[in-house]
Amino acid sequence: MESWIARLLEWFALPQHGLSTVFVIAFVSATLLPMGSEPAVFGYAKLNPEQFWLVVTVATLGNTLGGAVNYWMGWGAHEAVARGKETRYLKWFERLGPKALFFSFLPVVGDPLCSIAGWLKLPFWPSMAWTVAGRFTRYVVMTAFLLWVPNEWWRWLLSPFTSAPLQ
Repeated sequence: MESWIARLLEWFALPQHGLSTVFVIAFVSATLLPMGSEPAVFGYAKLNPEQFWLVVTVATLGNTLGGAVNYWMGWGAHEAVARGKETRYLKWFERLGPKALFFSFLPVVGDPLCSIAGWLKLPFWPSMAWTVAGRFTRYVVMTAFLLWVPNEWWRWLLSPFTSAPLQ
């Protein structure tokens, strides 16, 4: 089991399988599992600054597809639980419509917003368009800001965890 885990971690190592790793991490982190994709996106962008827009696009695609999974889980839950019943709650969400999904990038509440959109049966494609807009904006702003932080600060931050000095 230990060797299998080591091989799995080796396969997901950023230098060999970077963009596929970023995609998978972004996808999984967009489901209702508690995980963040920003460190992987930042790490890849730090190692490959010339691929900034590519990694942001790949992460946005993976994260949006994870949001689509949440949407369809919400749709299915509504069909299973509330079939034929009118949903009178969350009128504010229905009033905002798919535009509310711009905020699906927010921690804690963002991913459930996609599930609620599915539950309320908001139109899928407009919902995904607003999800893409919010998540793309988050990745651009956050990754650009983290790349702006000087290397000396990262070295200082990581110094307690490394035995050899960082280059």
